[in-house]
Parts: sequence; structure tokens; C-alpha cells
Amino acid sequence: MPVCTLHLLSLNSPISYFFDRLVQDSTLKPIIVTKIHRWIITPSSISSELHQTKWDVVLLLQGQSGLGNSGINKLVAAEWKVEVGVPSRLLSDFARRNQALLHPAPGSVPPFTGSLDKRHGRSPESAQGLELSDELLQWIEKFQIAEGAGAVTMLNLLAFNAGMKSEYLKYGKAFAESIGARRGGDAKIVGNVISASSQSSSEGSLVADKTQWDEFAMAHYPSITHFADMIASDDYQEVNHKHRLPSLKDTLIICTTDLELPSSGPRTVKL
Repeated sequence: MPVCTLHLLSLNSPISYFFDRLVQDSTLKPIIVTKIHRWIITPSSISSELHQTKWDVVLLLQGQSGLGNSGINKLVAAEWKVEVGVPSRLLSDFARRNQALLHPAPGSVPPFTGSLDKRHGRSPESAQGLELSDELLQWIEKFQIAEGAGAVTMLNLLAFNAGMKSEYLKYGKAFAESIGARRGGDAKIVGNVISASSQSSSEGSLVADKTQWDEFAMAHYPSITHFADMIASDDYQEVNHKHRLPSLKDTLIICTTDLELPSSGPRTVKL
């Protein structure tokens, strides 16, 4: 299983300039680059300091060296990184698959199921349980106006309770076959976390996590409203409460949008 490095980056330069320099650097092999928009779920115990930094970019690179000694480093104010193992079958044609997700064929995107129109009862106080709070819904409505109806990518980091990974696998199966798929959800790249994470800044400070994440996933949705339609639905919440929530010791989810790499077609950087 090839080893990659997953990064969260806080930049001291415009994202567009960072992206240009990244794709021009022949020493780096980016798999996916996304612009961060907001936290959906913040971690409670592992990497709990993460939400104290304003992160700009998620970056997945081939290899264990990360940014190494590349010129990109001077554009980075702070960095969080972890080594991950990604199955070869996912990497071999990821650019093609991601292009198809970001630019779907006409008529291929599933319609909304109507769950947003059927919300009833008391709304959750927060989205920490991956439920649709009023605050998150208001942000989603504003985001759709500002960013349009394009695709979003949700970065997930997962740590499992002892002996409970099998329950999460049941959740993953339901996501792939029904509750996610019927809203166009696709876990487009996943893998195992194989090292403890670390966070550093341009001032040289370093924070290392004592506890390790277990897995990561980057999940595609055709639009932010498809994501909202999913987490507002009864069918999703039934599986969420039965399998996902009991299985997790800790998790985080960050909403992002892809910055398309040249090999994936025409480059797009939406700021």
C-alpha cells in the first residue's frame, strides 16, 4: 500500500499563488488539493488544537517526505501532517475518477430526496453528531449562494472505539449502497493512518499528537445541498446513530472544494 502524506496548511500567500507554485514544483506529486471552507465537526481529544488555526488548504502528496525542502515551504505559515497508506487501486486512476465526479455527465447527478423540506421537531444544538443544526443549515444556504452549486469534498479523520470498527464498516457499506449513494455521495479516496500527526509553524514550534488517528477519507458530494439533504434525512440518521456514532472515539470533518490539478483537466482555482 503506497504511503502518502496528508497535510493541512495555513498559508502566508494567496491560495492561487501557492497553487501555481505547487503545480510547477517537479519534486512534489500532489494527488488532491482542496480549499478549506469550514469545520463541520471539530475533534474532541485527538488533534484537539487543530481548530485554533485558520487552515487554508488540504493537500495529499505521494510519498513520505511531504513538502521536504521544496520552495513551497516559505509559503506556509503552519502545517499539520500525518502519513497515510492509500490502496494502489484508488491511486491508479484517481485523476480520472475525480474529474468525472467534479464534472458529471448531464443527468447523472441524483435529485434531492426532499428531506430538507421534511425537517420537523427540535433541531440539534450542533453538528458534532453529523446532524443538521440550524446554524449549519444557515451557513450551507449562504455557502450555496456564494460558491454556487458545485461539488464539495469532505475531509474525514476517524479514530475507532476498541472493537467497534466493524460497526463503522456497516455504516460505510450503507453509505456506498444507499444513504450516501442516493445523494451522489462517494468516498473517493480513503486510507489508513500509519503515523502520529504533528503540527508545526514557521516559527519552528512543533506539537505532536500522542494518540493516533485510524483512518482518513475524502468524500465527494455533487453539491453542499446534497450533503445537507443526506444528514437531514431519517434514513441517514438511523444508520448514523446505529453504526457510526457508537463506533467513533473521535472524528473531524472539514468542508472543502477541489482545486483542479492540470492532469485532471483545465485548472480551476475558485477563491
